[in-house]
Amino acid sequence: MKADDHSVDSQQLARIREQARIALKSADALGCFPTPVDDVIAAAKHTVAAPLEIDEGFLAKMQKKAGRAGKALRSALSKVWGVLDVAAKLVHLDKLVPAYKVPFLKLHELGHGLLPWQRDIYAVTADCAQTIDPEVSEIFERESNAFACEVLFQLDSFTAEAADSPFGIKTPLALSKKYGASVYASVRRYVGTNARACAVVVLDPPELAAGDGFRATVRRVITSETFTSQFGEIQLPETVTPSDQIGRMVPVGGRKMSRPQTMAFTDRNGTRHECVAEAFSYKYYVFVLIYPQMTLTKKIVLVTR
Repeated sequence: MKADDHSVDSQQLARIREQARIALKSADALGCFPTPVDDVIAAAKHTVAAPLEIDEGFLAKMQKKAGRAGKALRSALSKVWGVLDVAAKLVHLDKLVPAYKVPFLKLHELGHGLLPWQRDIYAVTADCAQTIDPEVSEIFERESNAFACEVLFQLDSFTAEAADSPFGIKTPLALSKKYGASVYASVRRYVGTNARACAVVVLDPPELAAGDGFRATVRRVITSETFTSQFGEIQLPETVTPSDQIGRMVPVGGRKMSRPQTMAFTDRNGTRHECVAEAFSYKYYVFVLIYPQMTLTKKIVLVTR
């Protein structure tokens, strides 16, 4: 399971949100949908170069340009997706970056250039797939990820709209289109900022497995503060199968969604709670949204097994 790569403490988040607010106001982007990422970048006097192949040769050239600030070009753990030349205020994106990642990646790189305490340290930064997907947990990466989220979801706007919408997996899916964000980022924001007790298990696409039907790797678990306070951390195996209560939720047979079903979780006090789970599957991930029945404010038809 991947390490957390977005969380920052409350003081850091306040500083990051202030920079995000400035960036949005400078672009007159507050309340504009989908979030005009390119306008935000232009208002910050940064430029996105034409996509190219970010290979060892390109990185070496950037390293040479960094000169004495050699530490500024941080080593990547895998394929590099983006590079920011801080001095030139120029963002470089690899031509193979998946389209759904581009808005977030642009804002992530902009964060490196706009967060003052980062800008003063790095002349050039490089970010790899493991960072942006996201994978690594260095503090600057988490800060830039947080900055990208605050801009993309327009501070509290997404969270407020989500709170006023019917609770369930369909809400972040709909809001992802409005804000111009990926499904992954939207589901994560929905759960991570939700005042209700809820969690989402993110699975990689299932792969056929003899005897099990399929296996799906658990990529990440995101919980709301209320859920964590009540239930603690969700403990899951590295992979799930149709015989698991999480695995049984995976839509199969070409379906994208599974109907709500019940499953049980035990809270920190040892009390067993009936919870509801529903799932959405698409090309890149499977999301299993989980919440106690008391979270619901309206009737819902459940399928029990």
